[in-house]
Amino acid sequence: MKPPPDPERRRLIIGGSGLLAGGALAALAHGARAEPATLELPVANGERIVERFPEKRPLIVLSTRPPQLETPFAVFNDGLLTPNDAFFVRYHNDGLPPSIDGDRHVIRIGGNAAGRPFELSMAELQGGFEPVELVAVNQCSGNGRALFSPRVTGGQLTNGAMGNARWLGVPLKQVLARAAPKATARQVTFRGLDVALMGGADLVKALDIGHAMDGEVMIAYRMNGAELPYLNGFPVRLVVPGWYGTYWVKHLSDVEIIDHEFEGFWMKPAYRIPDNDCACVAPGTVPAATRPIGRFDVRSFITSLATGQTVTAGRRLTVRGIAFDGGRGIRDVACSTDGGRSWRPATLGEGLGPYSFREFTFPFRPDRPGVYDLRVRAWNRAGQTQPLEPLWNPAGYMRNVVERVVVAAEPPRLPL
Repeated sequence: MKPPPDPERRRLIIGGSGLLAGGALAALAHGARAEPATLELPVANGERIVERFPEKRPLIVLSTRPPQLETPFAVFNDGLLTPNDAFFVRYHNDGLPPSIDGDRHVIRIGGNAAGRPFELSMAELQGGFEPVELVAVNQCSGNGRALFSPRVTGGQLTNGAMGNARWLGVPLKQVLARAAPKATARQVTFRGLDVALMGGADLVKALDIGHAMDGEVMIAYRMNGAELPYLNGFPVRLVVPGWYGTYWVKHLSDVEIIDHEFEGFWMKPAYRIPDNDCACVAPGTVPAATRPIGRFDVRSFITSLATGQTVTAGRRLTVRGIAFDGGRGIRDVACSTDGGRSWRPATLGEGLGPYSFREFTFPFRPDRPGVYDLRVRAWNRAGQTQPLEPLWNPAGYMRNVVERVVVAAEPPRLPL
């Protein structure tokens, strides 16, 4: 049964004022307080504004037009599911639709390799197919780009351009089957309602027909039990489990089954990685050949401690973190408290499926005052792991090096 809409939310999103269009979005965000809060991230030119946007708690602002909002990293220590109001936002174009009526939204299914083109309303999507639920990480291809050395161009994100959610929707396979793909079908393309206003190309992405029909790619209309936030794709978006967020098209409006390989701007030349085993090249060089970016690499992070934090010498504490990969599932996590000179197993915790964050913990007792360099390294069930040294590419994609958290242990405070 479709849940009743939130009337306050619908006034925000479909009101006639065009509240969320372009510069008005920035004006609304910055109108929240006269002097926005700022923070300093540990990267070059790292000062950022922290602001509240519609349906969002204060997030780290990289840009407002188009909106690029990063999740404060401390959020990832609060649980495996990232709250909707804390979920990162990444747009490429500043032409966001000024209003969307979720009840009247239509997805057009067609293309030159579709035998039966048709239009799909939200009511038909939610009532005419068997819904499925999946927990999956959405991660920006440039998550961690600001940490690359030498620096690369593009959005200077630290590690907050990721989030884990419980998605509810319909397998794309069921929708495409109704369109009767022809034997010549080779790829499926996806377009949303956001458009390029200041030049450039509208965002259109493509998947091979076999991938699109794998039963896991989803047209999602709920996120963590609620309607999608506007800035995360209301009323419906594509979910491509295990693949980078560039494929997770927001405000999905057009799906085309085609008989050729799509070469639009956002597939070629954009979002390409070096076509070799490591997807890397020597810093400052260019790759001889490239391929479209695809599946996540293995990643892991300590979430309960941050670099610069102090702990008490002699006191035992439990360090927590998260690990994930592109869908094979996390097999092991190792931890080090001496800068990687020695390693021991961490304890894996709750798992919500192979595409989800996986929790891990390990004990840490700094024996004496001083500086401690903590690191974690994950392996998936295919034996893939994280490199000990960063792998570089010109676009700053797919960073997954073993990360460091450096803390200082101080002597216990004596009672007054």
